[in-house]
Amino acid sequence: MNRRDFLTSSAAATLLAVSTRPGHAADFEKPVFDLHRHFTSPVKIASIDLLQFGNQFLLRTRSTDGAEGIVLTKDMEDFVPILHRRVIPHFLGKDARDLESLVDQVYIANYKLSGQAFWCPVAYVEQSLFDLLGRTAQKQAAELMGGVLRKEIPVYLSGSGRETTAEEEVDVYVAGVERTGAKAVKFKIGGRMSANRDAYPGRTDKIFELAAKKFSDKIVLMADANGTYSADKAIEVGKRLQEMKYLWFEEPCPWEELSETKKVADVLEMKVAFGEQDSSLWLFQWMIDNKVMDVVQPDLNYNGGFIRAARVARMARKANMWICPHNTQTGAASVNILHFAASTPNIGPYMEYVSRGPARRESWYKPNFVIRNGVIPLPAGPGLGLEFDPDFVKRAAVVKV
Repeated sequence: MNRRDFLTSSAAATLLAVSTRPGHAADFEKPVFDLHRHFTSPVKIASIDLLQFGNQFLLRTRSTDGAEGIVLTKDMEDFVPILHRRVIPHFLGKDARDLESLVDQVYIANYKLSGQAFWCPVAYVEQSLFDLLGRTAQKQAAELMGGVLRKEIPVYLSGSGRETTAEEEVDVYVAGVERTGAKAVKFKIGGRMSANRDAYPGRTDKIFELAAKKFSDKIVLMADANGTYSADKAIEVGKRLQEMKYLWFEEPCPWEELSETKKVADVLEMKVAFGEQDSSLWLFQWMIDNKVMDVVQPDLNYNGGFIRAARVARMARKANMWICPHNTQTGAASVNILHFAASTPNIGPYMEYVSRGPARRESWYKPNFVIRNGVIPLPAGPGLGLEFDPDFVKRAAVVKV
């Protein structure tokens, strides 16, 4: 046997020994919640239905005991076949107390599909089951996820776009701060995956100028480039943000170019925020270990739900990092960010919340979430704490494939 064959066979033997060692799991794979301790008997999943009313999609789970969990989804029309063919069958008939292992196993069964279109359906089922479990145990979902650490969630105003002028965009947030009492806002800068081009020439510079003038150090500012810049240009922009005392610089380089984002984080003294597009727990661990970012930002849906986000939070906590999940949801769909923030020790000072104008008050669910003095209260009821109008739910059609 030559040296290459020996090394190859040795490496394979070592890998096999490690992968088959009983109970072996990487730290990021280990369970983070103990759901069984809240229940004395199994909670069998009897049905999972996708409901549609107009352009709204609800994900409803039911147990054999008649308990029910419901969540409002986002962009669900894009994911319907994967939900029905790959995700729902995996959970039916199982014990919802085993939710952590069920989420792990549905990935193993479908790992080649991994990405936003797979993990969003998993997240909606998982979050609906947390609602069901909470209602079964008469406990808040946040309590099931380790305990309620805070009952009010500080938020920063988000949802900024690039279709507006700089003047219009700053005015949106001036009005937003007055309306909500928010203590922080985040601007979109650059042109979005645009190879250093601005949305239009001079727009980002004008935002910096007007934001400094209108907020005059009274409001915490953040900037999100959505992958606009090369590493060199991002460092140049980041140094300006440092001088202006912005809290963080989000996704400075294209999200797949981890080496470029790391170059920016290595040079800047300010925090670099990153991770909204990612859904690999291994990759999050690698990025944290290699200091690709300073603020960790998994999306609660794109990354697969509460359980996987809590595992990322545990990684970040060990590295003394904040976790501030990416969030583009409002209204009933945004309840997930409130429960996650309520139960996670190392959240940052503000959670992301889209606000471009007065919150629309809906009659088909309660409570409506309103930002007052910069915070949103955690719903007090069991599960996720939302109550959907039964007549609205009855009128919704069950979506079939």
